[in-house]
Amino acid sequence: MIRPPRRAAHPEAGQVAGIEILPLALLIFVVGSLLLVNAWAVVDAKLIASDAAAATARAYAEVPADLDTERAWAFAAAAGQDAFAAAAVPPDRTALRPRLEPGPLRCGRVVVEATVRVPRIVLPWIGGFGDGIAVHARHSRLVDPFRDGLDGTTCG
Repeated sequence: MIRPPRRAAHPEAGQVAGIEILPLALLIFVVGSLLLVNAWAVVDAKLIASDAAAATARAYAEVPADLDTERAWAFAAAAGQDAFAAAAVPPDRTALRPRLEPGPLRCGRVVVEATVRVPRIVLPWIGGFGDGIAVHARHSRLVDPFRDGLDGTTCG
């Protein structure tokens, strides 16, 4: 004779196992997304700083020969700030530091370091929070050795 199967004393009908993992998975997804957004903000800031440093060094190396060092740097710094403005970076989060030889000299080396401060937490549509991370980029350029109107001898 075949017996019918016995029913359990406590049936588990309607129980969902593992539902407690959903909030944890959501938390991990949100934190991971924030981490990726912040990592991309740092990469983007490095590219922006590199562009601004290159624009500043290029502008200083190509200034008119009749400008002194201060006016030449002001001209070049304006080009760097234009590069920052084109990338929509607020001016209070940027800095340009030169290492210049006095006046644009033939074969003179221009070194410019650009800095962009990236907020610690960047949220889409809201903006950033925290003091931030300083991202630096440096660019170097030689003044043209065959340019007219500059002091100095030829290179080498």
